[in-house]
Amino acid sequence: MSNTEVISDSVQRTLEIGRKIGALLEPGKVVCLVGPLGSGKTTLIKGIAAGAGADRAARVNSPTFVMVNEYQGRFNIFHIDAYRVNSIAEFEALGFSDFVGPESVVLIEWADKVVSALTELDRINIEMRHNGTESRIISVDGLKNALLLS
Repeated sequence: MSNTEVISDSVQRTLEIGRKIGALLEPGKVVCLVGPLGSGKTTLIKGIAAGAGADRAARVNSPTFVMVNEYQGRFNIFHIDAYRVNSIAEFEALGFSDFVGPESVVLIEWADKVVSALTELDRINIEMRHNGTESRIISVDGLKNALLLS
């Protein structure tokens, strides 16, 4: 499992990359997404949920205010937005440890804010960076068969 970089030049391409990641995901993984505002983290998660067979993938949105959304696909999908989390204790109070397990995948936006709570987990790290106005660089580390993303 090595680091793979792909370029997305549109929202549709980001969704497509997300669908490929979702199709490759296995239960028990924690997917940690980092990147600046507007880099496409929620769009990528929408694609990941669709690729993982989520029944309401089109309705995936950022849980910035509720902090956790749950979707059902091939496995349980928990989508956490850590943007407003102010401490590791607050993050853990969300019930994070209950979400991680052999029948679920946890997707965390703004994972850099809670990385110290994630060190011992089976993680896939995704970094999204602006590459001009419409283009994004998506770096994926820890995903088996990530070369299939191209």
